[in-house]
Amino acid sequence: MEAVIAVFALLFVLLLGLGAYATVKVVGAAKRGVDRGITQARRTVEDHTLRAKSFAQPGAAGELAQLRLTLRTSMRATQDALHAAVAEDASLKESLGLFERLSAHGHELDDELKRLESEPDRTALAERLPELRERTERITRSADSLRWAARDRARRFAEDDLDTLSAQIDVEAGALRHWATPPESRTTPPPWPEAPAADAATAGQTWPETPQSSPAPEPTRPAITPPGPRPTYPWQKKPRPESTT
Repeated sequence: MEAVIAVFALLFVLLLGLGAYATVKVVGAAKRGVDRGITQARRTVEDHTLRAKSFAQPGAAGELAQLRLTLRTSMRATQDALHAAVAEDASLKESLGLFERLSAHGHELDDELKRLESEPDRTALAERLPELRERTERITRSADSLRWAARDRARRFAEDDLDTLSAQIDVEAGALRHWATPPESRTTPPPWPEAPAADAATAGQTWPETPQSSPAPEPTRPAITPPGPRPTYPWQKKPRPESTT
């Protein structure tokens, strides 16, 4: 009895542990989903704000907003493209590592541009704009190069696979049509050999005639045997004699 109670207690503890683990996993997944949603919403709002500033604010402030928007758009597109491609092509892990190093420079530049948006000295800001513009172009050019290289590689692999598939389909289609031969390649069956001319009577015949024989006489049927006297049985009544009167 004690063993049964111990087994049930152990099962209860296991079920309780599994329930707690599942709860933690569900809560963690929900929290990550909420965090991704919040991050995406904050990023969208910030991008729209930068786009509005680039059009509404003239001068250095508007150009700073445009540089940040260009940098963030390029880096985000490259990140999404590399993460999507590395799942199918493991050789892109090195490219992803290079992009992570490039992202460090991009985040540093984005933070610097963000700080300079509140810079009151517009003259000093205008003097630094050429250097900031050149850094932004270098980072976005490298990011675009990685992104387009990954896309070209995926497109090339897709074309090679399509070429191989097309060749295999052509071979299979030819195998399915092996019965359809062109008319000039069909062989004509050889003619039947002519029969040797024995005499004038059989010169025009190919197959020998069956010798004719007189029909066999039809066998005579036996005469019909007259029926014998009908047997009598003891239980039958004797025929009564006819009256003469």
